Amino acid sequence: MTGPIRITVSKTAGSVPREAGTQMLVWADRIAGTIGGGTLEWDAMTEARKMLAENRDHLTRTIPLGPALGQCCGGSVTLTWEQAETLTEPAKRPLWIYGAGHVGRAIVHTIAPLPDFDITWIDTGADRFPETDITTLVAKDPVTAVKHAPDNAEHLILTYSHDIDLALCHAILSRPFASAGLIGSATKWARFKSRLAALGHSHASISRIACPIGDPSLGKHPAAIALGVATAMISAQNSAIKDNAG
Repeated sequence: MTGPIRITVSKTAGSVPREAGTQMLVWADRIAGTIGGGTLEWDAMTEARKMLAENRDHLTRTIPLGPALGQCCGGSVTLTWEQAETLTEPAKRPLWIYGAGHVGRAIVHTIAPLPDFDITWIDTGADRFPETDITTLVAKDPVTAVKHAPDNAEHLILTYSHDIDLALCHAILSRPFASAGLIGSATKWARFKSRLAALGHSHASISRIACPIGDPSLGKHPAAIALGVATAMISAQNSAIKDNAG
């Protein structure tokens, strides 16, 4: 067998190191990715290399982490080993970020390494972006970009202009979206809620916009705001996964 073995966490129960869908590739002399779990991963890699040596191409096994491996997690993991050349690309959450200032840059820097998000970064000029591999969109009027976002996009509004921020809120509320967050103080949000209501949006609709974003207890430094935003987004995703599993 010449190709690598792909190990997939295909099912989980209870407390486990990584969620279902996590993958890694194993060759005779190297690996890519991680399924976590220390002993779990080491034993899974050993099994994959035995499969390579014995020319076997498929295996599924359910492993109780406590009884089988002596791990403290207490749950169980079902692993699938199969011959495959690549990792399966997981479905990503479209995240549209408006504004490439200090906070926008901090949020992108924090969230971009996470595997769950497909970021589109919008601002009014190419010179406002740092050098980046993130998809950037230059729009003289960022509001015109909103119509191109998918219906399940999450939006973060962080521009240099309150007028642009308000227009973006109006545009996002006028179409389908998954979630939206706006940087700002309680005073700014009170004014925005009044103006959005005057534009015809209901209280229930307006309340879908989170403002302020992040965790105010962490402070106002861009990195602190970014940490709070990323934590909230990951927590929301994990809650949704648990609800769906229930």
